[in-house]
Amino acid sequence: MMSVTLTRRAPYISSKVPASTVKDLTATTGLRLSNSLVNDFCGLLEVFEDGLQNVFAQDHDLPVPDLSKYPRTDIHIPANEKESDKGGWATRFMLKSMAPKSKLLEGCTVAIKDNVAVAGVRCTNGTKAIGEWTPEYDATVITRILDAGAVITGKAACENACMECVSDTSCTGPVHNPYADGYSCGGSSSGSGRLVGSGAVDMAIGCDQAGSIRLPSSSCGLVGLKPTWGLVPYSGILGLEARIDHCGPMTKTVGDNALFLEVIAGRDGIDDRQPSTAPSPSVESLKFSSLLGTFLSSRPISELLKGFRIGVLKEGFALPEMESNVSDAVRSAISDLASLGAEVVDVSIPIHTDIGIIGMCTLPLDGAREDLFADITGRMALSMIDHAAGPKPKLSQEAFDALGPSAQNLYMWYLYITKKYGAKLHAKGYNLLRKCSRAYDATLADVDVLIMPTLPKPPGKILQKSAGTLEYLSRSTAMISNTSPFNSTGHPALTLPVGFVPAVEDPSVKLPVGMQIVGKQFGDLDCLKVAAAWESKKNWKECKFGC
Repeated sequence: MMSVTLTRRAPYISSKVPASTVKDLTATTGLRLSNSLVNDFCGLLEVFEDGLQNVFAQDHDLPVPDLSKYPRTDIHIPANEKESDKGGWATRFMLKSMAPKSKLLEGCTVAIKDNVAVAGVRCTNGTKAIGEWTPEYDATVITRILDAGAVITGKAACENACMECVSDTSCTGPVHNPYADGYSCGGSSSGSGRLVGSGAVDMAIGCDQAGSIRLPSSSCGLVGLKPTWGLVPYSGILGLEARIDHCGPMTKTVGDNALFLEVIAGRDGIDDRQPSTAPSPSVESLKFSSLLGTFLSSRPISELLKGFRIGVLKEGFALPEMESNVSDAVRSAISDLASLGAEVVDVSIPIHTDIGIIGMCTLPLDGAREDLFADITGRMALSMIDHAAGPKPKLSQEAFDALGPSAQNLYMWYLYITKKYGAKLHAKGYNLLRKCSRAYDATLADVDVLIMPTLPKPPGKILQKSAGTLEYLSRSTAMISNTSPFNSTGHPALTLPVGFVPAVEDPSVKLPVGMQIVGKQFGDLDCLKVAAAWESKKNWKECKFGC
């Protein structure tokens, strides 16, 4: 359907779109057009081009901040490892509101993952492949954090293209675990994990497409929540694939996590990831902090979880890579939940072992286009026009070489699937993911939450750059077996630190281990309740397994 007015009558010879342009376009597809049809298309394209130029001439509709209300100062890149807090910081600055709307986060310092737009501050996405990019606008979560009275003190390093599970691939350098130098913080929100874990900030924003909030939170002894898909707006954040993009809080305690979630949650009217069922920021159901406080004070500690039915996911413990110390730590925490009044039952969801590869069927076509080509066509969302790509059908050698192993592998998958299967595999994957979601929903209809280890083993050592691609990637697959399924289904998933276990490479090194709590869609509060109940009973730093 033509939506521009045609005022010219055939025959017409275009002066702006020569016949050679039409012939070149059709030659790439193998089409052969008559001279008459070529001339017709020249005229049609000229009218189309005039309309396009009118669109380009209009002002962008972008959330440009009021810099007098939200001033940002002392923007600089850390000069050395000490200033970067062992690789945690990508960029330092001070950003606050001169007139906050509330005091929810008054006195709190916050770090922002380096794939989130902050006006006037470079955004690397952990890679040099995208070139220099400094946004002119703030992401929705930035404004909400500032309006709650917090001070943002910088951008936290993230792994290359936000696609790596370990903290040695960022263009800003390796990020060291706060509990052991030389060990990974997990990824891709590695700097966020490091900075909260080291005490450099009170809380941090992470983003999660396969576990990128929960992996570093588990590795650094934090509470990390991947909220229900769509609960927190992703507007102004570089994504991987809309279906799996999540933004959430990383904190030291469950209470802080609930408070931070309350600040950033709710529809923003821009992000098309947010379904119509997602609540607005002001509704009572999003008052996570007060609701959690009421729950904790409602009954004695020994009865906090009375009435809760907890499902222990069989497949979540049956991973080939599962370390016995990790399993023991999580099962001990489950016993604690029972002592708090919960009914604990074993459950099985066989498709849990298959959903990973199903999700990978949908990732290459959408993910490569968005993450590697900055192409979000077909979406109703905030289009970051200054980051969006121009004509770019393939990666340059320079861009490919600047990517991390997982992003390079994604590009190879994209080429392979595009050539061999096209959209058919993508469509099959999407249909199967609905079946996967129903399987989890069916089990969650009988229990309040699911429990499993967040990671099957503690974080490993940071690799040297001489390591090969296969060696890098072999670390990733096992690490996301229990986390990535819930990106595909959208269920809320929280990791809670439940103790220390020995490092695989050196038993004298003690590293944190996390327990993952998965809830019903928009059942984020239940995840927080179960986590807070355990936290009220135990100090995770006093729990050691195999040490």
